Amino acid sequence: MISNTSVKTSGLLASPRRKSGFSLLEILIAIALVALLASVALNQLTGVFGDNQKQAAELFVTSSAELALTRYRLDVGNFPTTEQGLDALIKAPAGKEQRWKGPYIKEKAIDPWGNPYKYQFPGTRNVSGQRSYDIWSLGEDGTESNDDIGNWASSQ
Repeated sequence: MISNTSVKTSGLLASPRRKSGFSLLEILIAIALVALLASVALNQLTGVFGDNQKQAAELFVTSSAELALTRYRLDVGNFPTTEQGLDALIKAPAGKEQRWKGPYIKEKAIDPWGNPYKYQFPGTRNVSGQRSYDIWSLGEDGTESNDDIGNWASSQ
């Protein structure tokens, strides 16, 4: 049997115990480094996503909308009027129900910045050829300006 005096004098219990874990200073430094890395990563991603938003809008006005509008024209006989707008691609306009075979797009056309795409037929910028309509996004600022993205950009 081991006596109590022999346990107390052994090296394990006699020395003061060092507390394990990190100090407050070490934790604060780690948090600061993580915050710094996160802010740098977010700044880089903002630039990447901004470019992709513009590319997505260009793709819609030059390809996706063109395909849907062409299918509409083949079924109905002409492009939707300005008053009907792109909503004619989702729901049959009055008087066109028999020839309309849509929907040609799944939901209301919204640009990457949350604004509806603009549409005009007949177009004022595309006045000849297959694309006699104008479709455009107002861009990041949401107003008519130089950053607008339209289907006429690729034809000029």
